[in-house]
Amino acid sequence: MSASYLHFSELHRKNKPLLLGNVWNAQSARVYEKAGFDAIGTSSAAVAHSLGYEDGENMPFEDYLFIIKRILAATSLPVSVDMEAGFGKSAEAVVTHLQELYRLGVAGINIEDSVVSNGERTILDTEAFTHKLKSITDALNAENIRLFINVRCDAFLLNLPAALSEARLRIKRYETAAIDGLFLPGIAAEKDILDVAAATRLPLNVMCLPQLPDFGKLERMGVKRISMGNFVNNKVYGQMEELTHAIRQEQSFSSLF
Repeated sequence: MSASYLHFSELHRKNKPLLLGNVWNAQSARVYEKAGFDAIGTSSAAVAHSLGYEDGENMPFEDYLFIIKRILAATSLPVSVDMEAGFGKSAEAVVTHLQELYRLGVAGINIEDSVVSNGERTILDTEAFTHKLKSITDALNAENIRLFINVRCDAFLLNLPAALSEARLRIKRYETAAIDGLFLPGIAAEKDILDVAAATRLPLNVMCLPQLPDFGKLERMGVKRISMGNFVNNKVYGQMEELTHAIRQEQSFSSLF
């Protein structure tokens, strides 16, 4: 069992939630480390956009792997990798990627229960996804490979009818697959967060949203991990766009200084 896995797992057992800095290159990884973060995770959307691809496993995994290697070389922090739906149709293909990440020293991964096809995201069948999860974790355990497997349930992100009931049903199934954590992007209402936190024994991960409660409230509600997604990346490049427009409009570099 790797030291990076053990350390990353321990960060999910503290009273104070783990605030995860989501990065897209080596430079952003160094920014979060300098700021005092305890761990970082890739944002696959931000990485894809930085390489000129759309989100939804449109970038080749080899391109993604190059960025992951550069991030790992740039920081001493535990790194979790956003694997979307696994970058592979079969469990065997996903396991091959995870074996490679483990050898590089990655501490954990996210894997989600939805896929993007023709620009549209749809949620996968519960039982089929659970079976795939079990196949993945069984294969990793057989090789004594431990990665923090954080499963992203997209019931709230996709605004499904009866999202809370759907999420609870899926959580109970996913828990049977020997996973380490649960991620519910899109969840923000206090009553829903409290309900889900009480319904699972696994660390609950939520994501940045305008209406998300503050970190102190989330701690009291039982949340164990808070992700930023691609929102910092969006903000940075939005400000860059404003700055470059100002330079052209003012015909000087005064806005830089």
